[in-house]
Amino acid sequence: MMPHLAPTASPTAALLDELALYGVRPNSDEPDFRPLPDLGAVEGGIASMVEAIQSIFVGTRLEDEVEEVLWSVVNIFHRRLTHSQKRLDDNEGRQRTSLAEHDGSEVKSVELEKLVTEGLSLTESRNAFEAMRDVASEHYRVETGSAWLPRTGSKVSHRALTAAVIDSRNFISAKRRSEIEVHCPAGTRIAFTGGDYQDYDVIWKVLDQTHAKHPDMILLHGGTPNGAELIAAKWADARGVTQVAFKPDWKAHRKAAPFKRNDALLETMPIGVIAAPGTGITDNLVDKARKLGIPVKRIGNRTAP
Repeated sequence: MMPHLAPTASPTAALLDELALYGVRPNSDEPDFRPLPDLGAVEGGIASMVEAIQSIFVGTRLEDEVEEVLWSVVNIFHRRLTHSQKRLDDNEGRQRTSLAEHDGSEVKSVELEKLVTEGLSLTESRNAFEAMRDVASEHYRVETGSAWLPRTGSKVSHRALTAAVIDSRNFISAKRRSEIEVHCPAGTRIAFTGGDYQDYDVIWKVLDQTHAKHPDMILLHGGTPNGAELIAAKWADARGVTQVAFKPDWKAHRKAAPFKRNDALLETMPIGVIAAPGTGITDNLVDKARKLGIPVKRIGNRTAP
């Protein structure tokens, strides 16, 4: 009688056990088909995070630091969004190079398909971080009463760019179209300009009146971190109105940056300009708008001549 032998493990047993314990983790050069974080889990996790921060600081001598800490929490997601966007831009450049070098061979086709797959994955990752940032910024607004805005750059949304891209040319075209729509979305464009003018009631009243007349209003402003334009930005956030900040590019244009910014804003052809009291930069935008035939509404202490 043959002795009973214990069954030996198959050659793949160790690999299967590891997969069961840790799941599939693709290598860095392989497509990652694992799902993105669930939106419900994201909302619950961020809500718990904000609540935990509040419980740590409120009632202590560090309570005045809560707003800055919460701003930093939102900024974590915003920075990852920015990083993902840079990687996506790099992917687009590599796709363009691959398209230019494409000779119809299988090797080049596989290379291009891999880049397109990578681009779609980066798009989804970018959009996921954007959703996390937007959820966190809403908690910031509720807790502090102020709209969350980045210290540099603009807070924009890329939701229009989806994964319904089937080849590299369509991918690049859709990406560029999305970027344009982000910075110049569809709707009735109303420009707002002003300096260190602080009358909230006047600004909110005229913006409410304008919004009532144009429900699809898009607010364009200079993104100034204080004064009238900051008040207008907070109005847009409170009313759920899409806003686009045209900030001066000081590095590229130096002293001419505010005037170049005015040109860029007016190139979108708003149907009107609301101007609060300001500096010569405000007057420059008003003068250029009138030359283009764009109506200007003065508010505040100054009246239209």
